[in-house]
Formats: sequence, structure tokens, C-alpha cells
Amino acid sequence: MTRVAFVTGNGGLPKLQITTEWSAAEIYLHGAHVTQFQKHGEPPLLFLSAQSRFQPDAPIRGGIPIIFPWFGKPVGRSGQHGFARNRSWALQEITTPEPGTIYARFRLPPAPELGEGRIVVDFLVSVGQTLTAELKVTNHSTDTFDFENCLHTYFAVGDISTLQVVGLQGVDYLDSLEGHQRKTEVNDAIRFTGEVDRTFINTRHRVEIHDPAWRRRIRVEKTGGVSTVVWNPWIAKAKAMTDFGNEEYQRMVCVESGNVATNQITLAPDEAATLTMKLSSEALA
Repeated sequence: MTRVAFVTGNGGLPKLQITTEWSAAEIYLHGAHVTQFQKHGEPPLLFLSAQSRFQPDAPIRGGIPIIFPWFGKPVGRSGQHGFARNRSWALQEITTPEPGTIYARFRLPPAPELGEGRIVVDFLVSVGQTLTAELKVTNHSTDTFDFENCLHTYFAVGDISTLQVVGLQGVDYLDSLEGHQRKTEVNDAIRFTGEVDRTFINTRHRVEIHDPAWRRRIRVEKTGGVSTVVWNPWIAKAKAMTDFGNEEYQRMVCVESGNVATNQITLAPDEAATLTMKLSSEALA
């Protein structure tokens, strides 16, 4: 049975509750932010901080923040990670094009930064056996449009100390902890014994999260994106964030899909760019 309910969420913010025969999900209109996806009988796939602020002027900590039109805080930009995650999106439609799967489509309202409607940003979420998120940017202006995008996904895990992120061996990355030095990943898996903040570039690789504590393998697949960001704040940074619990770093990891840094997109007039991310899980052998 599939069901969609439009309810009041944390902080009085409106959200969608979606239930299918395989899974459940929640999506806030604030940021078009997916805060929950959980297959029936499994732990949550997405991490959401218990300290997250649910306020109209603040991003939600956890789930899948939409990063657009810039990543980080470049010189000359105000605000971290762009403005899309802090705006209220418009729900365009809800459809069930195939049995047991629900699609919800959102649009970022016109804004001066987007040429008052000449840059159109759509977000489509598919909830079923898997979770698929699709971010589409269309340029209806007469000028090129430069931007970065990222689906900044927070995954819930059993224990960060035993976790492995697999699939990036041999890929170049920018190390944010060492002045964005360019390095190459030499290990067969990323393991966590301290803070990690790496932007892998020029890669379409599928990435897997191996979680022995919950005996689960999570697959992160993307199209239209050539950057993967891997992040865990560890102890000191976790304590410094007001919307993140001191010990929560032990139960989360970010594996983000997008086009950032040297992979930013230049969109010509009348062109569109679509970033798609598919999340799935299975038992870890």
C-alpha cells in the first residue's frame, strides 16, 4: 500500500510523509529536504541530527541537503553551500507512475539570483525499493550560467570506527584539511580514525559504504555528476557545531554526489544539466 500525507513537521515546517510497501520517507518543503528514508525492517538509511534546527532561515542538519549554486563558501559569496537548502520549495506534483513507487516533484521559486525565473531548478524524488533524487537545472537566459551542485547525503551507520567507504581507490581528491592539496587515494577503502573531508574529482565511480556494525552495504550511484565528497567531522568539529550532537559523528558519514570545485558546470543558454543519485542497500556478506 502506498500513502502520501501532507503534515506539519518539526518547527512547524510543512513536510510530506510517504509510505510504500517497501519503505518510508519524509521530505520537507524547506530546502526540498529529504530527512528520512528507511526500508521496512532496516535501520534508517539517512542520518538526521537530534540537534538540527528546523527554522525557515537555517539549513536542516542531516538527510539530503541540496547544495546549489555553490559549494562551500567561495570568495565573494555570502552563506555556506548556496541558498537552495534555506529556501522553501514549491511542490509541483505527486505521481505513481509504477506500482509501489511514489514520485514527488519540487521547484525552487524564482529569485533575483536566478534571473527571476530564467534559471529553473527542479528536484524529483522517487521513493520505493530504492531512493532516487534528481536535480535538474535549466538555463532559459541568454547568458551562460556557472554553478556547482551537490546532494550532500548524510548516511546513518552503526559505528564509524569500523566503517569503510569503498570504490575510490586511484581517484584524485582535494584534501580540505590540508589547504585543498591534490592527492590520490591509494587505499582500497577509506577508514575513519579522525576527521575526513575529501572532494574526489573527475569520477563517475559507484561508491559503497560497508557497515559491519549493522551488517549493511549501501550503494551510492550517480549520473550527471563527476564529484564525490566524503566527510566525517570527528570529535573537535562535532563539538564546535551548534546543530550537531557531540557524539553523533560516531553514527554518520557523508558521501555526497555532485559537481564541485574544478568540476563546476557551465550551462549554455537553452541547455539543461541533470544530476541523479540512486541509493540502495543490502545485507553485507
